[in-house]
Order: sequence, then structure tokens, then C-alpha cells
Amino acid sequence: MSRVLTPMQQRRSSPAPELSLQNTPFFRDLPQAVVEKALAHVVTRQHPANRVILLENDWGTSVYFILSGWVKIRTYNMDGKEVTLNILGPGELFGEMAPLEEVPRSTDVITLTPAVVANMPATDFVNLVNTEPQAGIRLAKLMARRLRQVNRRLRLRESDSTSRVADILLFLADGQGRQGADGLEIPNLPHRELSSLSGMARETVTRVLGKLERKGIIRRTQDCLCITNLRALENLLL
Repeated sequence: MSRVLTPMQQRRSSPAPELSLQNTPFFRDLPQAVVEKALAHVVTRQHPANRVILLENDWGTSVYFILSGWVKIRTYNMDGKEVTLNILGPGELFGEMAPLEEVPRSTDVITLTPAVVANMPATDFVNLVNTEPQAGIRLAKLMARRLRQVNRRLRLRESDSTSRVADILLFLADGQGRQGADGLEIPNLPHRELSSLSGMARETVTRVLGKLERKGIIRRTQDCLCITNLRALENLLL
């Protein structure tokens, strides 16, 4: 069961979050008084890897902001096979749709790594979106970006394996890419997660990643996948 940590306990017993909630893209540069009111009832929790945070069909009582770590958004197809819909990292939010629509959750959310997540009561989030125009605009832009990503993935579902793996890497870079010394860095996720995200066999994903690495388009370490030639990777979609 997840533990609720006091600020003192967080400083003593857990790694410092990469972000403060006020500095996530959703809250950044909003009026200070608005932010303070919105965050008045937020609780921060530390989760281990492979912890279920949300379950499909649960009711949406909170909206979640990732301060550190990675989570995956999961559902199942008609055959009962797990399908990864998205992978989110620091600064992203999830669980926002159920409170807005007043319906149960439509997916599971599971941590891929140890994560620090801030929980905002759904009523506070809905009130913020309804009363602060900039918050509503940011939420609309988030929804538009995710829709574009889904549309692109649907267009490429009949493409060859190289194009589909390239698209997944660009998809992750669009949401979580960080500029490093040698290129755009994204988390080096297990191949089974990339397989689920792309809808291809794990062996196929492994083979394509090896080919991209040999061509010098990507470089992998234990924790990081660096896109060293972004233009070449984008050209694989053409």
C-alpha cells in the first residue's frame, strides 16, 4: 500500500523529486494565488516500481502529477492481451478525464520505475479548469497533443517494423525527450514495453533497435536511449 509521506519524511527517506508541482508545465507561470489555492489539498506519495496507481472502472477522485519516475497507461484488447497506450514521465499528468466527464476510469496506470506522484482532489482540479482560463487552455493543448500522437500511430499501424519502432521513439521523445550532450535522450524502456506500445513482437523491436544503433541513429545505455540523429529517425517515417 502506498505511504503518505510528510515533508520531513520525504527529505529523509526518499530521493528528492525532479520537479516541484508548481514547476510542472501545467502550473508554471499561473498566478501565485491561483496555484496556492489549487494545491492546498495536494498529497504527495512515493510508489515503488510495478505499483498499480489506478484501475480501470475506478471512479476519478484525484488527478495525478508525476514529479519523478515513469508510469504506463494500460488496457486490454478483446483477446485479453495487455496493450500499452502511453508512457508518461516527470511533469506529465494523468487521470484528468474521468473527473471532467464524471465517469469511471477507462485504463490502468502502473509505475514502471519508482515514482513520486502528487495527488490533487478531482474537485479542486475541475474548479481550477473552470475558473482559470490559462489552466483550461493548457489542458486543451495537452488533449490536442495526445490526439495528434494517437492519429500518427494509427496512420502508421500498417507500416513496416522499422517505421513503427521509429515512430514509438519519436512519440516518447515528443512527450519526454531531454536534450543531452549527444542528442535527444529518452528512457531506455524494457523491450516488452516498447513491444506493447508498438503492437509488435518483442523480438522484432529488439532487432530494429539493434539496426538503428548500428546505423548510428540511436545509442543505448542501461538507463538512457539517446537519439543521436533525429533527422534520420524522422526520415524513416516518410
